[in-house]
Amino acid sequence: MALRIHDTRTGKKVPFEPINPGKVSLYACGTTVYDLCHIGHARKEVAWDVITRHLRASGYALRFVRNITDVDDKIINKAKEEGRSADAVARHYTEEMQVDFKALGLAAPELEPKATEHIAEVIEIIRRLEENGLAYAVGGDVYYAVPKWAAYGALSGQSIDDLKAGARIEVGEQKHSPLDFALWKGAKPGEPSWDSPWGPGRPGWHIECSAMAHRYLGEPFDIHGGGADLIFPHHENEIAQSEGAFGAGNFARHWMHSGLLTLGGEKMSKSLGNIVTIRKVAETHDLEALRLLFIGVHYRSAVGFTLSRDEQGRPVYPELDDAETRLDYFYTTLSKLAQAPAGDDAGPVLPEAEKTLSNFQEAMDDDFNAAAAVGQLYEAFVLANKLLDDPKAAPKDVRRRTLARLRRDLLKCGETLGIFQRDPAAFLTARRDRQCARLGIDKAAVEAKIQERAAARAAKDFAKADEVRKTLREQRIELMDGPTGTTWRVV
Repeated sequence: MALRIHDTRTGKKVPFEPINPGKVSLYACGTTVYDLCHIGHARKEVAWDVITRHLRASGYALRFVRNITDVDDKIINKAKEEGRSADAVARHYTEEMQVDFKALGLAAPELEPKATEHIAEVIEIIRRLEENGLAYAVGGDVYYAVPKWAAYGALSGQSIDDLKAGARIEVGEQKHSPLDFALWKGAKPGEPSWDSPWGPGRPGWHIECSAMAHRYLGEPFDIHGGGADLIFPHHENEIAQSEGAFGAGNFARHWMHSGLLTLGGEKMSKSLGNIVTIRKVAETHDLEALRLLFIGVHYRSAVGFTLSRDEQGRPVYPELDDAETRLDYFYTTLSKLAQAPAGDDAGPVLPEAEKTLSNFQEAMDDDFNAAAAVGQLYEAFVLANKLLDDPKAAPKDVRRRTLARLRRDLLKCGETLGIFQRDPAAFLTARRDRQCARLGIDKAAVEAKIQERAAARAAKDFAKADEVRKTLREQRIELMDGPTGTTWRVV
């Protein structure tokens, strides 16, 4: 099936046909860099990472732009708290963001522009809006005249009249209408500012994205995306700005939005004090498990996340524990597949193994349904384990080729999802080490017991060997005997 995407503006799935055949231009709103990234950021970025990976894997030449907002009220407030410049705050947290994004396994966008490097583009769009009668200057600020843009509210499905009913003009603002929003903010003492035709100041938040999207993708371009919390007012304002400056229809052809992450049923936010950073999660869990948790839910749906505490007061994340258990199953299977008899996969394989790639592609082409795609991969893993556990489940050559095919296809699909790309043994050992630390298990003592059991087996004292296995089992240690010796894991 051809790729279909859900367009927020129409509320429907539509066939995706890029403006230029074979090429995709995509802009996704990035991060405001004023603090460490939290798992709500991770949810959004993983969604867009999988979307862009699938577009590339499908053969499109992708131009993906993800901006960095490095001037904003939040950054300025943080600078005051920390007693340093806004620029220093933005640079510091940009570096920290890059560390976190790399740890999440995010593929780098083609372009990652910063707002402060595009002041000239911002000014040019504001001048166009003035010429078109859609912007006005007052007291060093410049506002967008929302009532003059009749299409305002179309993306979010709201009317101007309804929006007016709940809007207010704040003290100190000189707006003509409570719906009007700032395009340019006049300079205040101690804040970063740039020269402009309206006096020194800085861009409003919304205009930054219009400027960078125009600079790198032109008008129009294929897809604009971001988190669902940006639909209104941010993306609604972007449309008003860009189409107001360059003409109706001259902005994003399609709008796509990823679902939010909820913590205990509430949106994660600083104001609610329920922030869980990516760094905090990485202290106890593999971030690939966080990624698997996210892609196990459709990108447009909310992801529920629970934070509880153990008896020692340490954080416990039940959904993440489940995801890491699933990831352990995947990597354990891939480890066995890597150790299976070598050989190519040319020739007949079991019919079920022929479907892995096509079923995966079909799921992903249905509005990037990674959750359904993972479900298809489960079937391939089940088949792999059936063949691994039962050498007689298929003729020897067919079994060998099928196992080789399954491993190849699972790794290929995993590349699109950003999972399964590590050495299985390294993942499994790292997970075991984390579990030991969490449960207070002495790894050296376990290894000593395994040596004790090996000596008992060599002496044919099988009763003692069985007793050692039983003792370890009571400590949640499972032994696995193989051709290269005995390994162990925490259960």
